[in-house]
Amino acid sequence: MKEQLVNLDEFNMSEEELFSQVNHDSLSSEKITAPRYSYWRSVFRVFFKKKINIIVLSILAVVILFTYVYPLVIAYDPEVTPYINLMDGSSKHLKPGAAIDKFGFSLSWIFGSGDKGQSTFDAIWYGSSISISLALICALINMFVGVVIGAIWGFSKKVDIFMTEVYNIIANIPYILLISVIVLIMSASFWTMVFALTVTGWLGIAYFIRTQVIIIRDREYNLASRCLGTPILRIATKNILPFMTSVIVTLAATEIPSYISYEVFLSYIGMGLKDMSLGKLIEAAQNAMVTPGWEFEFWCPVAIASIITVVLYVVGQNLGDASDPRTHM
Repeated sequence: MKEQLVNLDEFNMSEEELFSQVNHDSLSSEKITAPRYSYWRSVFRVFFKKKINIIVLSILAVVILFTYVYPLVIAYDPEVTPYINLMDGSSKHLKPGAAIDKFGFSLSWIFGSGDKGQSTFDAIWYGSSISISLALICALINMFVGVVIGAIWGFSKKVDIFMTEVYNIIANIPYILLISVIVLIMSASFWTMVFALTVTGWLGIAYFIRTQVIIIRDREYNLASRCLGTPILRIATKNILPFMTSVIVTLAATEIPSYISYEVFLSYIGMGLKDMSLGKLIEAAQNAMVTPGWEFEFWCPVAIASIITVVLYVVGQNLGDASDPRTHM
């Protein structure tokens, strides 16, 4: 193999510039050159890598659009809109085809009409806005209180002794029974339901976080931080809670649909909201379930409630999986 000579004149540099001595810097030699890592960018990269997540997220976007934008577009008024056709007997309990024939083609009539001649489609999305808002507010309160108290619970032995006894007492009371009693004592309003779902709803979350904190707090790097005098608050906020991001997201994914389920169940048995939520719609249409030709009035809100809870759960679970750093390799 022939070696080719290189003409140094081609570089237009002097010999001093070409063969100058390079100083050795010990600090520079220890630096590692690597691409910058963004945690949340990696989370979304992993999340959107799966096509099913894009499909489910698109369905969720449509649900949110119809839940919060559609009632505003049609100017839905719960005090007036459901009673517009009340005096017209021929407009009640119509199937989708009959409703479209009577009122003309419109999104409002693709689910037919109800017992007052109202649009089932419009009522469902207005009710969805109440149910989803209730679930999001309850999840936000319970997750925040549960994570904060759970972190303290896992570190403090005095708090652990007291909170464990509280948990053992309250956890043995059926949650749905406790909610029902609170709703019966107080008026069944939106904020009463929020209070009933959050007064003890955070306790189970706090106990779960406490268990995770106990597992992680005694690992070597945390013990080293404590030996170096790092404050416990900093250890909790910098070393432990960020490590549990995927666990917290996964936990939130199960909490949000569960509150919708509680609201639907309580309303179905007549102990829920007075507002026309999804549960109230299902409760109002339960007689239609066994009446030939009226079944659509019952199964439409049931189907929408099921779709909303399943989509919220799937999105949350997959986002929780993507939040695990071990999936970012």
